[in-house]
Amino acid sequence: MILRVGPLADDPLDAAAQFHADILPQARALLGQDDDLTLVFAPGGHEHHGWRLAVVQALARDHAPRRVNAVAGASEQAVAAAADWLTLAQGITGQYLRLDGQDAGSVL
Repeated sequence: MILRVGPLADDPLDAAAQFHADILPQARALLGQDDDLTLVFAPGGHEHHGWRLAVVQALARDHAPRRVNAVAGASEQAVAAAADWLTLAQGITGQYLRLDGQDAGSVL
């Protein structure tokens, strides 16, 4: 399942508070349906990395064996590709992936 997050405040403390108040209850409700969850954040600066990763890791621990991951990016194509990959990568959980929207190219 995919949950789109935002828009959130620019300030990281305000964004984290907003996430916990508005989005966290939705995420927990979706995880209660016995499905894996991918959170999709808008791109954010490095100052948002810590709280986003902490949220994803805590949700993954609290709801194991369901998997919880997050991606951040502006490209819908990159978000879709990452979400598809995460669906297939059954061992990946508690991760926050920042996407740049650039095609990785073909595998050599």
